[in-house]
Amino acid sequence: MIGVMIMVIIAGGSGSRLWPLSTPDYPKQLLKINGDELSLLQHTYQRAKQLTDQIYVVSEVGHIGHVKEQLSELSEDAFIIEPGRRGTANCIIAALAYIGERHNADEPIAFTHADHYIRDTAGFTHSFRVAEDTTATEKRIVLVGVEADHPATGFG
Repeated sequence: MIGVMIMVIIAGGSGSRLWPLSTPDYPKQLLKINGDELSLLQHTYQRAKQLTDQIYVVSEVGHIGHVKEQLSELSEDAFIIEPGRRGTANCIIAALAYIGERHNADEPIAFTHADHYIRDTAGFTHSFRVAEDTTATEKRIVLVGVEADHPATGFG
Protein backbone atom coordinates (compact mmCIF):
# COMPACT_ATOMS: atom_id res chain seq x y z
CA MET A 1 0.00 0.00 0.00
CA ILE A 2 1.36 3.40 -0.99
CA GLY A 3 1.07 6.02 1.75
CA VAL A 4 0.37 9.73 1.60
CA MET A 5 3.70 10.85 3.01
CA ILE A 6 6.27 12.76 1.06
CA MET A 7 9.75 11.22 1.06
CA VAL A 8 12.84 13.37 0.70
CA ILE A 9 16.10 11.64 -0.10
CA ILE A 10 19.12 13.56 1.12
CA ALA A 11 21.83 12.89 -1.47
CA GLY A 12 24.66 15.14 -0.37
CA GLY A 13 28.07 14.52 1.01
CA SER A 14 31.69 15.34 0.58
CA GLY A 15 32.95 11.94 -0.51
CA SER A 16 35.47 11.66 2.31
CA ARG A 17 34.18 8.84 4.53
CA LEU A 18 34.69 5.91 2.16
CA TRP A 19 37.86 7.13 0.51
CA PRO A 20 39.43 6.08 -1.84
CA LEU A 21 36.26 4.63 -3.37
CA SER A 22 34.25 7.72 -2.56
CA THR A 23 35.57 11.06 -3.83
CA PRO A 24 34.35 14.67 -3.73
CA ASP A 25 33.17 14.29 -7.34
CA TYR A 26 31.56 10.87 -6.81
CA PRO A 27 30.52 10.39 -3.15
CA LYS A 28 29.44 7.22 -1.37
CA GLN A 29 25.72 7.41 -2.22
CA LEU A 30 26.51 7.13 -5.93
CA LEU A 31 28.60 3.97 -5.51
CA LYS A 32 27.55 0.39 -6.09
CA ILE A 33 28.94 -1.52 -3.14
CA ASN A 34 28.99 -5.16 -2.07
CA GLY A 35 28.99 -6.27 -5.72
CA ASP A 36 25.48 -4.89 -6.14
CA GLU A 37 24.01 -3.65 -9.42
CA LEU A 38 22.35 -0.61 -7.76
CA SER A 39 24.00 2.32 -6.00
CA LEU A 40 23.17 3.25 -2.41
CA LEU A 41 21.10 6.13 -3.84
CA GLN A 42 19.16 3.78 -6.12
CA HIS A 43 18.47 1.41 -3.22
CA THR A 44 17.20 4.34 -1.15
CA TYR A 45 14.90 5.31 -3.99
CA GLN A 46 13.59 1.73 -4.25
CA ARG A 47 12.76 1.77 -0.52
CA ALA A 48 11.04 5.14 -0.86
CA LYS A 49 8.93 3.86 -3.76
CA GLN A 50 7.51 1.18 -1.47
CA LEU A 51 6.15 3.93 0.78
CA THR A 52 4.98 6.68 -1.56
CA ASP A 53 4.97 8.02 -5.08
CA GLN A 54 5.77 11.55 -3.82
CA ILE A 55 9.57 11.47 -3.78
CA TYR A 56 12.01 14.37 -3.86
CA VAL A 57 15.79 14.27 -3.91
CA VAL A 58 18.03 17.01 -2.51
CA SER A 59 21.57 17.24 -3.82
CA GLU A 60 24.11 19.94 -4.39
CA VAL A 61 24.88 21.39 -7.78
CA GLY A 62 28.16 19.47 -8.15
CA HIS A 63 26.47 16.06 -7.84
CA ILE A 64 23.05 16.68 -9.35
CA GLY A 65 24.05 15.42 -12.81
CA HIS A 66 25.03 12.01 -11.41
CA VAL A 67 21.94 11.92 -9.20
CA LYS A 68 19.60 12.66 -12.11
CA GLU A 69 21.36 10.04 -14.23
CA GLN A 70 20.88 7.37 -11.56
CA LEU A 71 17.23 8.33 -10.92
CA SER A 72 16.21 9.07 -14.48
CA GLU A 73 12.58 8.01 -13.97
CA LEU A 74 11.97 11.00 -11.68
CA SER A 75 10.62 14.19 -13.20
CA GLU A 76 12.75 17.33 -13.24
CA ASP A 77 10.69 18.97 -10.48
CA ALA A 78 11.50 16.10 -8.10
CA PHE A 79 15.07 17.40 -7.75
CA ILE A 80 15.92 20.10 -5.25
CA ILE A 81 19.31 21.58 -6.03
CA GLU A 82 21.41 23.24 -3.38
CA PRO A 83 23.99 25.74 -4.66
CA GLY A 84 26.63 24.16 -2.42
CA ARG A 85 27.10 21.88 0.58
CA ARG A 86 25.80 23.57 3.70
CA GLY A 87 24.98 20.63 5.98
CA THR A 88 21.95 18.52 6.77
CA ALA A 89 19.90 21.20 8.54
CA ASN A 90 20.17 23.58 5.59
CA CYS A 91 19.30 20.74 3.22
CA ILE A 92 16.14 19.98 5.21
CA ILE A 93 15.13 23.66 5.32
CA ALA A 94 15.61 23.97 1.54
CA ALA A 95 13.47 20.88 0.99
CA LEU A 96 10.73 22.10 3.33
CA ALA A 97 10.60 25.47 1.56
CA TYR A 98 10.42 23.80 -1.86
CA ILE A 99 7.77 21.27 -0.81
CA GLY A 100 5.80 23.93 1.08
CA GLU A 101 5.19 25.73 -2.22
CA ARG A 102 3.81 22.56 -3.84
CA HIS A 103 1.93 20.62 -1.16
CA ASN A 104 -0.58 20.90 1.65
CA ALA A 105 1.07 21.79 4.95
CA ASP A 106 -0.59 18.82 6.68
CA GLU A 107 1.11 16.14 4.58
CA PRO A 108 3.73 14.18 6.53
CA ILE A 109 7.28 14.45 5.24
CA ALA A 110 9.99 11.86 5.84
CA PHE A 111 13.68 12.46 5.30
CA THR A 112 16.11 9.64 4.61
CA HIS A 113 19.78 9.62 3.70
CA ALA A 114 20.92 8.22 0.37
CA ASP A 115 24.17 6.79 1.68
CA HIS A 116 22.82 4.32 4.23
CA TYR A 117 23.10 0.61 3.57
CA ILE A 118 19.90 -1.03 4.84
CA ARG A 119 19.41 -4.78 4.51
CA ASP A 120 16.08 -5.02 6.35
CA THR A 121 13.84 -3.28 3.83
CA ALA A 122 10.68 -4.73 5.40
CA GLY A 123 11.70 -3.35 8.82
CA PHE A 124 12.54 0.02 7.28
CA THR A 125 9.19 0.19 5.51
CA HIS A 126 7.31 -0.87 8.64
CA SER A 127 9.05 1.78 10.74
CA PHE A 128 8.12 4.54 8.31
CA ARG A 129 4.52 3.37 8.07
CA VAL A 130 4.26 3.48 11.88
CA ALA A 131 5.86 6.94 11.84
CA GLU A 132 3.41 8.11 9.17
CA ASP A 133 0.42 6.85 11.19
CA THR A 134 1.77 8.33 14.42
CA THR A 135 2.43 11.75 12.96
CA ALA A 136 -1.04 11.80 11.41
CA THR A 137 -2.88 10.83 14.60
CA GLU A 138 -0.69 12.55 17.19
CA LYS A 139 0.31 15.61 15.11
CA ARG A 140 3.90 15.25 16.28
CA ILE A 141 7.36 14.95 14.81
CA VAL A 142 8.52 11.33 14.74
CA LEU A 143 12.17 10.32 14.56
CA VAL A 144 13.18 6.96 13.13
CA GLY A 145 16.70 5.78 13.74
CA VAL A 146 19.12 3.68 15.68
CA GLU A 147 19.07 4.29 19.39
CA ALA A 148 22.38 5.77 20.47
CA ASP A 149 24.42 3.86 23.01
CA HIS A 150 27.18 6.47 23.36
CA PRO A 151 27.88 10.12 22.48
CA ALA A 152 29.27 10.55 18.96
CA THR A 153 30.23 13.81 17.33
CA GLY A 154 30.75 12.14 13.93
CA PHE A 155 27.04 12.09 13.13
CA GLY A 156 25.41 15.36 12.12
